[in-house]
Amino acid sequence: MIRVSGLRLPPDADPDQVRRAAARTLGVGVHRLGTWRLVRRSVDARRGSLAVVWTIDLEVPDEEAVLRRAGPGVARTPDARYRPPQPGAAPLPHRPVIVGTGPAGLFAGLLLAEAGFRPILLERGDPVEDRVRAVARFWASGDLDPESNVQFGEGGAGTFSDGKLTTRIQDPRCAFVLEAMVQAGAPAEIAWSWQPHVGTDRLREVVRHLRERLLRLGAEVRFRHRVTDLVVAEDRIQGVVVGGGEAIPCEALVLAPGHSARDTFEMLARRGVDLQPKPFAVGARIEHLQETIDAARWHRWAGHPALGPASYHLAWQAPSGRGCYTFCMCPGGQVVAACSDPGGVVTNGMSLHARNGRNGNAALVVQVGLEDFQEPSWQGAVDFQRRLERAALDLGGGDHRAPAQRVGDFLAHRPSTSFGRVHPTFSRGVRPSSLDEVLPEWVSAHLRQAIPALDRQMPGFGDPDAVLTAVETRTSSPVRIPRDAEGESSLRGLFPAGEGAGWAGGIVSAAVDGIRVAETILRRFRPT
Repeated sequence: MIRVSGLRLPPDADPDQVRRAAARTLGVGVHRLGTWRLVRRSVDARRGSLAVVWTIDLEVPDEEAVLRRAGPGVARTPDARYRPPQPGAAPLPHRPVIVGTGPAGLFAGLLLAEAGFRPILLERGDPVEDRVRAVARFWASGDLDPESNVQFGEGGAGTFSDGKLTTRIQDPRCAFVLEAMVQAGAPAEIAWSWQPHVGTDRLREVVRHLRERLLRLGAEVRFRHRVTDLVVAEDRIQGVVVGGGEAIPCEALVLAPGHSARDTFEMLARRGVDLQPKPFAVGARIEHLQETIDAARWHRWAGHPALGPASYHLAWQAPSGRGCYTFCMCPGGQVVAACSDPGGVVTNGMSLHARNGRNGNAALVVQVGLEDFQEPSWQGAVDFQRRLERAALDLGGGDHRAPAQRVGDFLAHRPSTSFGRVHPTFSRGVRPSSLDEVLPEWVSAHLRQAIPALDRQMPGFGDPDAVLTAVETRTSSPVRIPRDAEGESSLRGLFPAGEGAGWAGGIVSAAVDGIRVAETILRRFRPT
């Protein structure tokens, strides 16, 4: 097949228009084109114009002749199929164990299960069906389950998010991840959309179907099994201990605990596993009316049914070099309570597949480096997060409401007493406040410089009625577990993976990282 890229067409172009545009690009008659399939569909709204840009694969007679005379944007369709390695020869006395059922853990398990290894997956929280009920209970009453919440439980933290699948990595494993998710019930368009997303409602079903696939392949998934210790002999993993004292033997352990597993980091440190602090970012969630975002991004085409709700990603750098950027934008979504222990308030963003809420929100955060911690260690990084989360809890009134402030008031150094056109959506409710009582002075100062600069990039970003809700601290893991070129940690047989281990950021990249470390196990051992 031949790949044709860069076909710029109006937003409401139909399949016949796509075929005619491809025929013009190839210099052949439309009647000579065979079947075609969509590879990618993106939107270009730069320079005040708007076009939908198509990339397609199609069949055409005499491909070699067409390719010889074709111009830019035409090439042979690449072979992007993922091919797992062949199993190794070494015996593996016990089944591999995977800690965590976020994207890294699920996809590490899937690869090993398909190769016949029958892995055991351990999850500290609940299956996704029960987890949804636990989260709803917390949002309604403030009754937090520290083992099953927005951060912990089947599917990982991304289960309560927008379900975005965008990634900057170019890796054939990405196609494997997306294909598996479509088979598990994700929308088919994630395979070709420029900004693929599942939505938290659809993602829950995907996670459940992935679990069912693992079980059919002989894997075992154990819930409410928090790992509390490691069994170690001669600097090599021999097993894990779960709460209650049960020891599970294993010689190959994939550790994918998520970025909020602070007790797991403490346990690893006690066992002598090398841990390092890692930069991250902190700030607040910023909410606008979605119609404001649509107008800024789509201009006069805002509301066009072919476009859907708009999103954005903005960045600004201070003269000092410290960056401020938006992250995890949720069109038509809400801001949610995302703490994993009762001692703090944490914000995150979430949206359903339809993205039909009145507001859009994103994290607005400032980079934090090792020099900003009171102690330049992984404990110092975690303590930095905890101090901000505790301050947000206290300012919100102690019942997991969040402090919130109008952007106009924040820029004027004035506490908010009420809200305007933008109504906060935080799932536990908010308390009008001054975020200067939560954020470090230098974070507030950078945000005050960044907001007008970002407003110049996207008019309306600095809307005085936009709302800031604090505090956003879980942008990424504050810890990295070092590993060698094959993915093994300082403790032999222990393979850190995913976002919690500091090696990924986002659903797809975490899933790919889980696959990558599972490949090392696959290459070394043969299934028992």
